[in-house]
Amino acid sequence: MKPTLLALALACAALTHAPVTTAAPPKVAKAAEAVTAQGFSPERLQRLDAAIDEQIAAKQLAGGVMVVMRDGKPVVFKAYGQQDVENAKPMRTDTIFRIASMSKALTTVAAMMLYEEGRFLLKDPVARYLPAFANLQVALPGGGTEKPRRPLTIHDLLTHTAGMSYGPGPAKAAYDAAGMKDWYLVGNDETLAQWTERFAALPLQGQPGEQFIYGYATDVLGRLVEVVSGQSLDRFIKTRITDPLRMPDTGFVVPPEKVARLANVYGLEGGQLKLMETPARSDFVNGPHKLMSGGAGMVSTAGDYARFLQMLLNQGELDGVRILAPHTVALMTADHLAEKSRGDADGFGLGFWVNVRRGGFKELGSEGAFGWGSAYFPQYTVDPKERLIVLLMTQLRPAGNSTLALRVRTLTYQALVH
Repeated sequence: MKPTLLALALACAALTHAPVTTAAPPKVAKAAEAVTAQGFSPERLQRLDAAIDEQIAAKQLAGGVMVVMRDGKPVVFKAYGQQDVENAKPMRTDTIFRIASMSKALTTVAAMMLYEEGRFLLKDPVARYLPAFANLQVALPGGGTEKPRRPLTIHDLLTHTAGMSYGPGPAKAAYDAAGMKDWYLVGNDETLAQWTERFAALPLQGQPGEQFIYGYATDVLGRLVEVVSGQSLDRFIKTRITDPLRMPDTGFVVPPEKVARLANVYGLEGGQLKLMETPARSDFVNGPHKLMSGGAGMVSTAGDYARFLQMLLNQGELDGVRILAPHTVALMTADHLAEKSRGDADGFGLGFWVNVRRGGFKELGSEGAFGWGSAYFPQYTVDPKERLIVLLMTQLRPAGNSTLALRVRTLTYQALVH
């Protein structure tokens, strides 16, 4: 990889949404020297480029955007391949992606902002704010239900110990009958308030607090944000998070003027890359846009999402805008579950997996790193110890046996030499 220093300047502009002149490239050291100054080996970093290019050449990936940042500066900010193979439309660094479960981090931050305002305690019962959850039942493996052993809490929602799976579990038949067959709520012709009322009538898939069960908990958390704040979830996130952080392309809907930047979705079926969804067929473009899914319903760009991650890496602040206090970010990125944890690492915080100890990844990674991914294949890692962000944005669903989204983390760490 031998990008010009101008390319890195343009990358900075994309991340900050600031203008950069191209009339006269700055007379400074070569880009390779700048990368070296940030602690990376330019030669080793070429392995990252090669791995992505190899997948595209083998028609296992249409394209994507890769971001590596250290100390708030881009080491890699590059588009690969195409966002629309059929029309030979190149991938761009401002391409818009469906981020699915990477929406959860934004909804979690929204809830924690209200927590900081003293609106609730994490140990508070959910039913105090959402009365529909006052008469919960818990499904039993052999059939039937029992009462919860303790109240469902907000902490349970944040840690996915609320017993709200995306389908698997003893209440699967009830979920299916109610139309809860997938994580995909976009395009649903009801409001989040209406959906939450219906969902609350279903039995939990497990006792509150007893096991990690990944699923709809963050959608319920999004409704909590609405009730406590008095604003719709999309409005709260826009006014309190994405506008202050200058993330203009992040939201629940792709407006008409931005549709051309929404990437196609491709999937691997039988080892072959297949077109799965175009903007013309996307629920993010075509209504109804009533249900704002805090768990999986947002879109974003690599530049926008990198700014959000940098805010977290900076302990809640970016460019003079404070979203959260350092103590709150520390609480979010601490392990809350120990042996109950799921994900890439050995711990889980409030909204992310957390790497508790070296070796917790069972791959390269630092203690204290945190992150998550998306059903569409993007992945992010934030490493406070190395002051590092690793983010791959793409649209690949189903992903077959591809491991690229996880290998980019390894390929980044192996290039970090000091």
